[in-house]
Formats: sequence, structure tokens, C-alpha cells
Amino acid sequence: MAADGQCSLSASWRPVTLTHVEYPAGDLSGHLLAYLSLSPIFVIVGFVTLIIFKRELHTQISFLGGLALNEGVNWLIKHVIREPRPCGGPHTAVGTKYGMPSSHSQFMWFFSVYSFLFLYLRMHQTNNARFLDLLWRHVLSLGLLTVAFLVSYSRVYLLYHTWSQVLYGAIAGGLMAVAWFVFTQEVLTPLFPRIAAWPISEFFLIRDTSLIPNVLWFEYTVTRAEARNRQRKLGTKLQ
Repeated sequence: MAADGQCSLSASWRPVTLTHVEYPAGDLSGHLLAYLSLSPIFVIVGFVTLIIFKRELHTQISFLGGLALNEGVNWLIKHVIREPRPCGGPHTAVGTKYGMPSSHSQFMWFFSVYSFLFLYLRMHQTNNARFLDLLWRHVLSLGLLTVAFLVSYSRVYLLYHTWSQVLYGAIAGGLMAVAWFVFTQEVLTPLFPRIAAWPISEFFLIRDTSLIPNVLWFEYTVTRAEARNRQRKLGTKLQ
């Protein structure tokens, strides 16, 4: 602070661009797409929240690890190819000046493709509601793929990337998702019971549900049975 009360800055400042997205002023579509392009942030926050409250190895911790690896691969490819962003870089605040491949596109297609594989290959139907079971999977998968496409489109619309950059990002994310899903199923899943038995895992209540075909159905039935059991016990005490 200077003697006259005015601020004096000794060095230039740079913004944290994790959630900074610019769009054309007065453009409603651009405004909506700008919010939609923040989807990776919402996904990461959701994963961190789930890990804090659920602490499950396969569906949460391993999945987030794959997303982190995917981001690392994207950073590496960008700095190897070094292809600039479109229009000479009109945005003043971006994470990196390189645009090939799009990190948003790669992130969302990894998330969508991995979720698609998990829904159809990992979560097996275990009750009699076969039609409803397939319906919600189809609807959820279609929704995930639609969001991935819209996020990719938003990066082109907002002049952060070219079509080729988001296309190669989608391809890279999809391939990474398939590779990580196979690696998780074939290599990590057999190790999960051992990891869950480690003292540090027991201390942090980290659990393994890889042997349960449908985690949602399992948690629903167990919770419902436990609630009924406690209700019966409470009713007996009140008599």
C-alpha cells in the first residue's frame, strides 16, 4: 500500500482459470453453453463428495483416478503437439495456449464412455423389473453422451477449440475410458479385496463392492431391510 492510500503492485497478476469461461455479450445460447462447459468441474465435485461419504474403491476412487490420468495424458499430448487455439487465442484467461486436443472434450467423453461401459458391463440386472432396469440405463447413457457432445460443441461455439481439436479430444477420451475400464476390471478388481483389508483402508472405512453385481439394488435392499428391522425393534420396546 502506497503512502497516498493507492495500491501499488510490484508484479503482474494472473487469474485462476479453473471456472473462467467467456461468451459473447448478449448471446443467450453462448451463456448457456458457457455454463454447460463447466460440467467437468461439477463432475469432479460430485466425485469428491461421493468419495467422502461412500469411499468405494471401484465406482469412485478408481474412476476418479482414471479421470486424473486422462487429464495428465491430455496435458502431455497438448505440449507435444503444441497446436494453438482458434482465432489467434481471443480469450485472455485460459489454462494453456495449446488446444489440441480439447481437455473438456476428452474429460467428458472419458466420463461418458466409462459410465456407459460400467452401466452395461459391470452393473448386472438382479431383479425382475427387466424392462425398467434397461430403460433407466438407456436414458442415463443417452443423457451422458448428449452432455458430452454439447460440452464439445460449446468449446467450438465459444472459440476455445476447433472441431478437429474437440474430435480428437473425444477420440482420446473414449479410448482412454475403454483402456482404463479393461485395466480396472482385469488388473485392479482382483486387488480390491486385498486393498480394502489394509489397516489404513479399514481406518478410513474404504470398501470394496466389486463382487456385488448391482450396487444400487444391494444398498437399497440392505437399507430397507435394516430400516424395517429397527422399526420392529422400536415397536417391541414401546409395547
